[in-house]
Amino acid sequence: MATLAQKLPYTHPFAGGYPYRGSQRLPSDPDALTYLAAVAAADGAPVETAVAVAVDDFFRGIKADGTFSAIKAACLLCGARTLAGALVPLVGTAPTNVADGFVEGDYTRGGATPGLQGDGTSYLDSGFSDASVDTDNIHAAVYVSAFPTLSNTRYLGSGVTTAPSSSMQLQHFLSRHWTYNRSRGFYYDTGSRGLGFFGTSRDNSSNYDVLSAGVLDSVSAASFSTDGTSFKVFAYAGGVGNTDGRLAFYSAGEALDLEALDSRVTALVTAIGAAV
Repeated sequence: MATLAQKLPYTHPFAGGYPYRGSQRLPSDPDALTYLAAVAAADGAPVETAVAVAVDDFFRGIKADGTFSAIKAACLLCGARTLAGALVPLVGTAPTNVADGFVEGDYTRGGATPGLQGDGTSYLDSGFSDASVDTDNIHAAVYVSAFPTLSNTRYLGSGVTTAPSSSMQLQHFLSRHWTYNRSRGFYYDTGSRGLGFFGTSRDNSSNYDVLSAGVLDSVSAASFSTDGTSFKVFAYAGGVGNTDGRLAFYSAGEALDLEALDSRVTALVTAIGAAV
């Protein structure tokens, strides 16, 4: 007969602090473990095993898809126990919470609408310059868990407000999603919007891709050289067009398969939403 001690979970010496049963799966991807350890240090405690496994699945998935190396800056803005944990980067450097604008009350780690809530003023500086990648090799993406109430705002972007500008922008305008992808003076209006993944990717000088509301479009628009500015989250151009929407993820870097990234990010956010 099993004793009470044998029935209870225990900490396996290689489990990274997660409760362990003999048949229970634990995270093992090295990049996932590094990220989870950093989040635990920021939070003061590890996340739940289900959250950790979802993170592990994400890293394994983007590596299997061949998109991992293209992601140069990314944050999972949900799952962690605290705002400090949520600002630990999945990839790249940690973003700056400019002027400490976001506070703990803006952050929801799980549930139906996980993520960091904008207020129309606060924003993050990703620290990742769009000059770090080639003109015709770039992507930007977010996961929108709640729409803005403001009519003309940016979820993510780089660039300057003075013309000419070859900015990168993921924009919410008049209840639709718009994008610029190094396409000076030319924007693409999706004609609709959808909660979830929204991104753009360019791998050539003549057109770029947009994925919004599950619809992938190819947009004919010539590319222009970079503005050399860093990507802002919840804004662009150093704090312009700030959104009050809620974001659960962002990434930027080289061109990649938007549908593949959408699948992995959506699975990750959905799993976390159900777990906490």
